Amino acid sequence: MTTTIAASPLTAADRCDRCGAQAYIRATMESGFDLLLCAHHFHENEDRLREIAVSILDETDRLANVEPTAAAEER
Repeated sequence: MTTTIAASPLTAADRCDRCGAQAYIRATMESGFDLLLCAHHFHENEDRLREIAVSILDETDRLANVEPTAAAEER
């Protein structure tokens, strides 16, 4: 069973280990290794991560507060 714990918040400097996008999830393994993921890559691997991670910090709720980029506004 994995738990969500109070850990230091993720910042804009924290990047997804898969693609480099902003990380919104920190999955901590039993070894203490932290895996940082964007929402997309977390959801792709969520089932397996919930099996092997000892804790998961999920800050994807912050995505609802992200302002659209200029490129998105031009469409």
